[in-house]
Amino acid sequence: MSSVVVVFPKLEDAKSIRNLLVRNGVDVVGICTTGGEALDCMENLRGGIIVCSYRFRDMLYTDLKDQMRPGFEMLLLASQRVLAEKGQDDIMAVCMPLKVHELLDTINMMESALQRARKKKRRRDPVEKAVVEKAKALLMERNHMTEEEAHRYVQKCSMDSGNTLVETAEMIISMW
Repeated sequence: MSSVVVVFPKLEDAKSIRNLLVRNGVDVVGICTTGGEALDCMENLRGGIIVCSYRFRDMLYTDLKDQMRPGFEMLLLASQRVLAEKGQDDIMAVCMPLKVHELLDTINMMESALQRARKKKRRRDPVEKAVVEKAKALLMERNHMTEEEAHRYVQKCSMDSGNTLVETAEMIISMW
């Protein structure tokens, strides 16, 4: 599961939300009372979910959203009045007073979206793709395989050895 950072101006509120999330199996890595603290906390993480109120001592949630690093999503917890005025569509929101199942369902949905985005981002760069293609070409030439057979062979070897596809392709190339 992604890392969750809770940001509320009152430390007691932040701790309450953290405790609620932790009791329900969510990995909360930090609690903050200012946007600046949240940004500092994000520096040590590769991505995650920011669960926050709409105002902190040093900025509004929109300011924090504008400064967040890629790989992070925001979940705003606010009153119906604040949510009605919310202008940004790329921020998920849950209405206060809080319903635990709504909060958890929203976090799970956001987590799934983040995982899909990470998986999509993990696509091979051109150099890695070229290494895999070269290994397949060698297998096709020397072992008289079709491209599909060569690809399946590299995949199977990769899974069996616990190495990445690129590492396996590099091993095949080094053998010839």
